[in-house]
Amino acid sequence: MAETTYKEAKTITIIEDNLSAHKLSTLYEIMAPQKARQIIKRIEVVRTPKHGSWLNIAECELSVLTRCGLKSRIADASDLKRQVEDWATYRNKKQKGVDWQFTTKDARIKLKRLNPSYIS
Repeated sequence: MAETTYKEAKTITIIEDNLSAHKLSTLYEIMAPQKARQIIKRIEVVRTPKHGSWLNIAECELSVLTRCGLKSRIADASDLKRQVEDWATYRNKKQKGVDWQFTTKDARIKLKRLNPSYIS
């Protein structure tokens, strides 16, 4: 994607959770060292908080979807879309929540460099 979708971007910001499997060094395993280095120089990685990550919340919902919401094999994209929409409607009606502990104040401190227009 760095060479196609975002080839004109000076910096590519990737937001990821703190999973130890996320390593930019794997680019060296799949491409020439010079090319890997060029791409890595353009990437800025922002890690979400270790506890209460919004990515973990999304992962939990996707897990519920795959375990409870979808019928085994799905024949085509339109059927998948319909099943996901039905499931989302059902889940939204149940109003399942998350006990989010990361406050706006904490976010402004932790992620201040991402929003330089914010004045404390």
